[in-house]
Amino acid sequence: MTLTSERVIPLAIVVFAVILQASIHKIHEGHVGVYYIGGRLLDAYTEAGYNVMFPFFTRVHEMQITIQARNFTDEVTNIPCGTRGGVMITFEKVEVVNILDKSRVIQTVRNYGIDYDKIWIFDKIHHEINQFCSQHTLQDVYIEKFDTVDDRIKEALQRDCNTYDTGISIIAVRVTKPKIPEIVRRNYEEMEAQKTQYMIAVEHQKVVEKQAETERRRLQIEAETAASVATIRKQQEIMEQEAAKNVSRIKDEMHIAREKAYADAEHYKLQQEAMANEKLLTKEYLELKRVQAISNLSKIYFGNAIPAMFR
Repeated sequence: MTLTSERVIPLAIVVFAVILQASIHKIHEGHVGVYYIGGRLLDAYTEAGYNVMFPFFTRVHEMQITIQARNFTDEVTNIPCGTRGGVMITFEKVEVVNILDKSRVIQTVRNYGIDYDKIWIFDKIHHEINQFCSQHTLQDVYIEKFDTVDDRIKEALQRDCNTYDTGISIIAVRVTKPKIPEIVRRNYEEMEAQKTQYMIAVEHQKVVEKQAETERRRLQIEAETAASVATIRKQQEIMEQEAAKNVSRIKDEMHIAREKAYADAEHYKLQQEAMANEKLLTKEYLELKRVQAISNLSKIYFGNAIPAMFR
């Protein structure tokens, strides 16, 4: 009996340790754990850290719920497609940055499985790339509309994810330049070289035209400035002549006024003298003057006609 107990106890400890080890598991940060028991998905998920599950009958899967970093970005490689003209090309890599809504993890896994991104990202990218190629020529795909491919695929992926309520948000899509046949690539390189030379020539012509326009504008400004200066100087001369004319006119008016005033004064003087003489030259005064004049004569005449000389 004692020997049996000694065997059972260690065995029980080993079994317990195995069960304990199988039941404890770790969920990494940025993930949640979803559980299957007997093939049925449980309705709850666990957070990051150590968790316990019923061993042997339960399977656990970690589902990322953060924006996928560079090393975890969904990446689809070597996607063949044919253009509208029948040229086969290959997109070597398409990267999709996405995030799964934490509150919809159980619903998404239940509807689309653990590998939900294969349905809504990987397979969908193949479809969208081929749709784009089949609707456009090689020139459009490789050159003209290549810059629209990222946005086109992003919008298409997000539209379907929203329509089927997947809980997936597409953050960004990066599409590498497609690989085209070597002979076609060389032709495009030659075309790009010629286009570059043409653009350089056009830009050079624009620079020359701009310089000529600048020189023409400079000469025009100088001519306009010279004309403006000449006009200003002419106006200044005219104003100076007008000022001189006005000064001369004012001097003439002053001279006329002065001469008129002098003439008026002389006239007034003569008029006053005449009035004074009129009052002064009376008969008595004139007789007095006559007598005084006779008295001043040095010769005296005698005869019958003498009185007549003084009449």
